[in-house]
Amino acid sequence: MNRLHAFCLPLLAVSVLAFPVTAASAATSQSWDFSVLLDGDKIGYHRFELTDLGDERRVTSQAKFDVRFLFINAFRYRHENTEVWSDGCLRKIEARTQANGKKLAVSGTQVQDEFIVDDGSETNALSDCVMTFAYWDPEFLQQTRLLNSQSGEYIDVEVESLGSQPITVRGQEVAASAYRLTAEKMQLKLWYSTDNEWLALESVAKGGRIIRYELTYADR
Repeated sequence: MNRLHAFCLPLLAVSVLAFPVTAASAATSQSWDFSVLLDGDKIGYHRFELTDLGDERRVTSQAKFDVRFLFINAFRYRHENTEVWSDGCLRKIEARTQANGKKLAVSGTQVQDEFIVDDGSETNALSDCVMTFAYWDPEFLQQTRLLNSQSGEYIDVEVESLGSQPITVRGQEVAASAYRLTAEKMQLKLWYSTDNEWLALESVAKGGRIIRYELTYADR
């Protein structure tokens, strides 16, 4: 996995893979749209939608990046992911990724006291309470291992609080709490508002280039 998309949807939107919702569910929804920039230039978007179904929460996401060089599409990335959560733990996942023609698929489901993950080449049994890189939920920052929804890897992570830092969101400077998340092949910086809303993400890509997520729209 090259470093341009190693963070993308360890990840990390409306997905055709969504699980069905029963008519009896009184659903409420929240959504977030992020612009994705490479060295300050917009290359795409990442969209999230969270639906609260009472006992469960369904999170769908969709990402689209295109990096052009001399009018040629040098890098093309597509990702769709649907997750079902209950009691703060992942219960189901279906993810599909295309990165420059390479296709990846990850699926998983809770079976008794284990979470079974299939990455298309092997099946692994994880602990009974797994979390992905659920940026929309700051509780994921308390974890020491996270499931990469793109690759199916269960990754050791370290999280460091960087304290309060100002950040510009939709043209206005706001106070934010900053964190650094480090894993074997990635290092991320994340910002959250004083009421724990995810505001931005930044990562160093291949060649030292900076990939940044900036919140452009939120419906909460």
